[in-house]
Amino acid sequence: MSKPVLVVTAHFVDEVEARIDRDFHARRKPKGTPFTQEELLSAAEGADAMFVTPVDRLDAAFFERLSSSVKVIATYSVGYDHIDLTAAAERKIAIAHTPGVLTDATADIALLLMLGASRRAYEAQELVRSGNWKSSAVTVLLGWQLTGKILGIYGMGRIGQAVARRARGFGMNIHYYNPGRLPREVEGDAIFHDDPYDLLRVSAFLSLNAPETIETRRFLDAKAIACLPHGAIVVNTARGGIVVDEDLIAALKSGQVAAAGLDTYQGEPQLHPGYLALKNTFLLPHMGSATIETRTAMGMLALDNVNAVLSGTPAPSLLTPDRQQTRLQH
Repeated sequence: MSKPVLVVTAHFVDEVEARIDRDFHARRKPKGTPFTQEELLSAAEGADAMFVTPVDRLDAAFFERLSSSVKVIATYSVGYDHIDLTAAAERKIAIAHTPGVLTDATADIALLLMLGASRRAYEAQELVRSGNWKSSAVTVLLGWQLTGKILGIYGMGRIGQAVARRARGFGMNIHYYNPGRLPREVEGDAIFHDDPYDLLRVSAFLSLNAPETIETRRFLDAKAIACLPHGAIVVNTARGGIVVDEDLIAALKSGQVAAAGLDTYQGEPQLHPGYLALKNTFLLPHMGSATIETRTAMGMLALDNVNAVLSGTPAPSLLTPDRQQTRLQH
């Protein structure tokens, strides 16, 4: 029996690559060479499935032209704002993502960003690496401590809850916004706000942990930032589209936001150049899930979904068009 044809748009960790080679006939480009949309459509002709990443923008126009042979597309991500789910459903193409398996790794990065931003880690590294660390003045590079501060979490799904667990270990007080209040046994000592702007008003630290949806897109704009206490710290491990870059950059310049730790950006891998010119930004290259364990688990879950759809068995994590509607569980 011939192997299913799988279009693969990236190269993955060894264990995932071995499974692709074993179970599929892979169509792909050389490592480091991305598909153009035309090339991707061409590669999909006669293919059974596709394995994509958030770099691949699969819009309505893409699905209009996609080969009818494709039965399932698995994305190597929890987020799915790069895929038009409604257009996929109209073509009866199953879409799968990878929830759950990257929760801890992403929550770890949220705390790294929080510490890096609040303790001025970029400036400190620059001082040491440039050879300019000469002063022993006790007022050099004063930052802001986490202990005793309120951490506001916007989006209290799996990752938001994991961030909360870690932040409690630093002595932080947890407040959160979600479309619905969590069950008491999950919520614990966290304080629920049914209005996101009320959450902002008390958040000395703000962690964005919601997917990009109709409701969350461009949420952190000038109006929202003005609600934060002066000198707040902002961290984003969710999606760049939740933030209005020009407004956050202006707040970082004025001091309304003391520092920001960012792992995701609108239009990545490009990012607004205004962030690069600031000393009070701690910037990472969307590496929230970048551990060997997590990236392996993501790849395996994606391939589990592909195999399940192609074999007609229940798939672990398929998306449906209604998931594009307002939702903050991440």
